Amino acid sequence: MTEHHSGDNGGTARRSLRPLAGVLAAVAVSVTGTRVSAVALPWFVLVTTGSATLTGLIVFFEMAPYVVVKAFAGPFVDRLGPRTISWTTDLASATAVAAVPLLHALGLLSFPLLSGLVAVIGSARGPGDLAKEVMVPEAAERGRVRLERATGLSGMSERLAATVGPAAGGSIVALFGPLTALAVNAACFALGSVIVALALPRGVGHATKDVPASAGTNAEPGPGYWRRFGEGFAFLRSQPLMLTVIVLIGFTNMLNAGLTMVLIPVWAERSGGGPAAIGLMGAVTGATAVAGSLVAAIVAHRLPRRVVFFTGFLLSGTPRFLALSADAPLGVVLAVFAVSGFGAGFVNPVLSAVLIERVPRRMLGRVGGLGDALAWAGIPLGGLVAGGAVASLGLVPVLLAGGAAYILATGLAGLRREWREMDRTRGRIAGGDTVGESPTVTLRGRPGPKAVTGQARRRTPKSERSE
Repeated sequence: MTEHHSGDNGGTARRSLRPLAGVLAAVAVSVTGTRVSAVALPWFVLVTTGSATLTGLIVFFEMAPYVVVKAFAGPFVDRLGPRTISWTTDLASATAVAAVPLLHALGLLSFPLLSGLVAVIGSARGPGDLAKEVMVPEAAERGRVRLERATGLSGMSERLAATVGPAAGGSIVALFGPLTALAVNAACFALGSVIVALALPRGVGHATKDVPASAGTNAEPGPGYWRRFGEGFAFLRSQPLMLTVIVLIGFTNMLNAGLTMVLIPVWAERSGGGPAAIGLMGAVTGATAVAGSLVAAIVAHRLPRRVVFFTGFLLSGTPRFLALSADAPLGVVLAVFAVSGFGAGFVNPVLSAVLIERVPRRMLGRVGGLGDALAWAGIPLGGLVAGGAVASLGLVPVLLAGGAAYILATGLAGLRREWREMDRTRGRIAGGDTVGESPTVTLRGRPGPKAVTGQARRRTPKSERSE
């Protein structure tokens, strides 16, 4: 990324950090609400039904629509603009979440109705999360912030919210009950909608055009939905590195979802820690992940990417499963989760930069939506499989199997030659174009057209993302 940018009128654009600050604030409040709900909703189902299977099922009903809708939402984000998609979907999420405590207070909340509401929440969250991701590169460009630094700050915002959210969720659930925590979640979604709709400067997050830069004002309209979707799919299919990353992250995300949404709540109930322990574990993980993301924001552009990627996975994966399976004291568990969070804080910012820099700005929505959805495809199954496995085999065997699967998957994936691509100079330049080797197929899974002449290209680190 370069330090010089061209404005809309051909002059030098004035640096403004307001768009980046607005996007990061919207990400923070949205993730905070989601993490509060991640404590409240499974706990609500677990204590009201006593069933780990139904707890996993409710996670499936939220995350399956999330993944499916996000996969197909990319062309709409590109066509309508991420700003519009973000504030409208956050408003829809707030409405659906608020309906849960309201219907329960009226005695109308059955399990099928709750399942339907969480499906609506998941369907709205997918495009909303994607839209915020898509606005980060544009906001970074306007603020003349390096891409790794911007994604590091975005990761830090998410991790900070992941610290505040579980801690607040655990405390609220313990003191006031899970339905009050869900009301807080609804308020967070509503606030995120307001930030994006009103606080971002005019012009940020508008739709992109699928016409050549040389086309005149009478150019034909951009391609239709299915052609946009097909271009994104074709581009993603042509990228071995991105496909390898997506498969690995999809598998580890399944394990992480099972751990977070089912195994930890069951462990907390059986150990006597309750929702307060869940919130504390999440807060410790989030706090150290903030530190990791902050360090990544400062130095990630100098770090060897492959080393960061696999070291982060080594720290953030298997140790958590083993600590819980060993029935270790809460202090030891918290220490392990702290190290895990620090490692995870490095992984996402670096991988986000690797992916974003490979895709033309105009295609961030469709490629990013498809790539993210594939990477999240295992999450709905994670809760479902973990719930059924605990009911059949018991908690400790499932934790041991999950830890073994985690380290085996990452170890085998690291042997593949595609990871060398992380070390190559294929950076995105400030104006939204890409540099380096790139197929002619246009596409976000994150390369694209050749660099525009006159722009300096940014080098990626010499040797070298996640959940």
